[in-house]
Amino acid sequence: YVNRIGQNIVRNSDAQVPFTIKVIDSDEVNAFALPGGFFFVNSGLILAADNESELAGVMAHEIAHVAACHAVRGATRGQLANLAAIPLIFVGGGIGYAVSGIAGIGLPVAFLKFSRAFEAQADYLGVEYLYRSGYDPQSFVQFFEKIEEMEKKKPGLLDKTFENHPPTPDRIEKTQEEIGRILPDRNQYLVDTSEFQTVKSRLAKLQNRRKVDEKKETRPSLRRGQPSGDTNDSDQNQKKDDDQPTLHRRDN
Repeated sequence: YVNRIGQNIVRNSDAQVPFTIKVIDSDEVNAFALPGGFFFVNSGLILAADNESELAGVMAHEIAHVAACHAVRGATRGQLANLAAIPLIFVGGGIGYAVSGIAGIGLPVAFLKFSRAFEAQADYLGVEYLYRSGYDPQSFVQFFEKIEEMEKKKPGLLDKTFENHPPTPDRIEKTQEEIGRILPDRNQYLVDTSEFQTVKSRLAKLQNRRKVDEKKETRPSLRRGQPSGDTNDSDQNQKKDDDQPTLHRRDN
């Protein structure tokens, strides 16, 4: 299902490479793309989205990164050796820097700051791709607002030192401006589908079931001990002797 959404956006984008789209079992609200069209969507992103259009908006942003060859341009200027493992993170910030650390890449801070321009361009192109695919471009803004609320609830979630994305309020304002300037109004948009709600519901059940199973595994259990009874010393010594190997003398 997620692959179908992504491939529809790819067909309405400027991308020149085929895309391979997979879902990662992660609670983190995020998605990332790699050079060459390898695109990963976290299950946490699907659960965080209220409708299909919001999910499509994040995916359109990531597809725009690949279509604009941001990894190649960024790697050239940042002199990064391992191009094939540079994640283009939607949320970014400290999370993005942590992911790059896990991947074993030394991303310099200068490169993270420089990519703010790439993020702005991916927002600009992503809104266009979303619009071409028939979705409501306002969903792009709605998800930004959701991220802004997440940042308020968890201050410090996005480390300003490593934040490679423009501040969320700025992205909201600029995207709203671009929608009004470049995208003509339509009488009808695709906002949500019953399939999205079905998939989200099934995913939520799987997540809840897993949490219950994990809780059961960590729950302490009371083991039944040996029945206590009157046991004399000779019986205990006999049992102890029986447990030890003995050497018997052979009769001549």
